[in-house]
Amino acid sequence: MTHHRPLRRAAARFALVPAAASMLLLAGCTPAESAAGDPAADGNPPSYGDCEVTGERGTFELDTITEGVLLMKADLPSPGWYNGDTVEDIRSGFDFCLLVNIAHRAGIDDVKLQMSSFDGLVAGKAGDMDLSLNQITITDERKKVMDFSDPYFQSTAGVLVAAGADVTEKNFAAAKLGVKQGTVGQMLVDDLVDPATPPAVFPGDPEMQAAIAAGNIEAGIQDLSIVLGAATKSKGKLEVVGQIETDEAYGVMLPKGSPNTATINEILAALEADGTLDALSAAYLTDAYGVDPASIPVWSLR
Repeated sequence: MTHHRPLRRAAARFALVPAAASMLLLAGCTPAESAAGDPAADGNPPSYGDCEVTGERGTFELDTITEGVLLMKADLPSPGWYNGDTVEDIRSGFDFCLLVNIAHRAGIDDVKLQMSSFDGLVAGKAGDMDLSLNQITITDERKKVMDFSDPYFQSTAGVLVAAGADVTEKNFAAAKLGVKQGTVGQMLVDDLVDPATPPAVFPGDPEMQAAIAAGNIEAGIQDLSIVLGAATKSKGKLEVVGQIETDEAYGVMLPKGSPNTATINEILAALEADGTLDALSAAYLTDAYGVDPASIPVWSLR
């Protein structure tokens, strides 16, 4: 049965937060540029991009591969989370500015981004890195090869289709479906859906989205936040018609046995307590998607 109800924590993250929280990034904070130093010194953009940072610098300590540098690998970019057309363009977004705030509170001025396939990341095959912030859902299978922080964002899966497509909760299993390799969307189809034909598996989100737009598949299943970003970026060509509860959450992913997991948890708790996470959502996600996720029908596939 299709029904509407507020998402648990995800809706709170997406919803407009109280004024005091939403203003947190606009007042009483240290500009990123001042934290990172003078960008003109070496001709490169500041590592903190356009983000604002909160809290006191250097209140925590992280053991990084390279001293003074926080190396983050992810499947980049991602609208609303890592904003930009290329890795080099990224200067804002929820996950990027969360990464920046983690670095700031650890007294690290240089944030370095590197591209990696999502499938390789969650399989522990992405090579050396300090951490990954990439809308990564915490699962028992992934925890066998990587470490995870406490959750920082609750998630559901979204159903992305071409605008006007006749894909509903009732005919979903009969549609030509697509998933991104190694994602919760793929797990959902395997566990909850008995599709008429096996889903098409794509290496990345852009490939899956292009297949929907071209009519090669009828629906793609991926984290709600990601497909909302894709729909917004498509300028009306794609839309999200439903969401599927997963009882899952995003976490910061770290190499197995990382000495930093407990400290990352402490930093996340501080960012949660002082309203920084809610402020990041108001600054980057609500505006990026232009829709209240709680208004999207929740589909039951069980």
